[in-house]
Amino acid sequence: MSGHSKWSTIKREKGAKDAKRGAIFTKIGNQIAIAARSGTDASMNPALALAIEKAKQANMPNANIQRAIDRVNDKNAAVLEEVTYEGYGPGGVGIIVETATDNKNRTYPEVRTALTKNGGSIADAGSVMFQFTRKGVIRVATTGEDALLTILDAGAEDAVEEDEGMTVYTEQRELARVREALALSGLPIREAELQYVPNAMVPIDDAETARKVLKVLDALDELDDVVNVHTNADITVDVDEA
Repeated sequence: MSGHSKWSTIKREKGAKDAKRGAIFTKIGNQIAIAARSGTDASMNPALALAIEKAKQANMPNANIQRAIDRVNDKNAAVLEEVTYEGYGPGGVGIIVETATDNKNRTYPEVRTALTKNGGSIADAGSVMFQFTRKGVIRVATTGEDALLTILDAGAEDAVEEDEGMTVYTEQRELARVREALALSGLPIREAELQYVPNAMVPIDDAETARKVLKVLDALDELDDVVNVHTNADITVDVDEA
């Protein structure tokens, strides 16, 4: 369904490094603050529960998590909103950029500049989005036929076996339920979140183009307001060569 792109692996590795220097805490904190608007009780708010789980997997301190939740009742806190931008990268790949911002007049130019300075371009709303579908994505640290049967029995749409485990796809509204069912079955869950999943991948098998694609994706991911970057680039060449 999603193909095998080195960007998803690089993002996970980069996220672990970012957590050590605190950059990821700000991004996840913003996600928690936005999710908490629908209710501060994680047991009644699946989106908040998933955001908190993501924070814990990144070793975010409980105090930071609570501060993010408390922002919903803090009248002095900046009001955050979710804004999604679309763009194209080198090789014609599609890019979806999710942000959490308190100032769109700051965020939009930053996203546009990150794209244009690295061989990409900003796109009109809807011109890239149709190439993606919003789905639940769960990564489990196990493989094999038994695990696949458990995943499908839990209500997942599909699962793809990868080097480090399996990536599970669900309907957008089914993410929390399927994630809970997998946890109860004992499968080791690495992460679970909503993502824009490509309907079809764009193969990138040229080393120079791959290097340029990774550069623009990394530049976007470095922005403080950006919480997630999605692409339909299927980078098949060795990253070191790129």
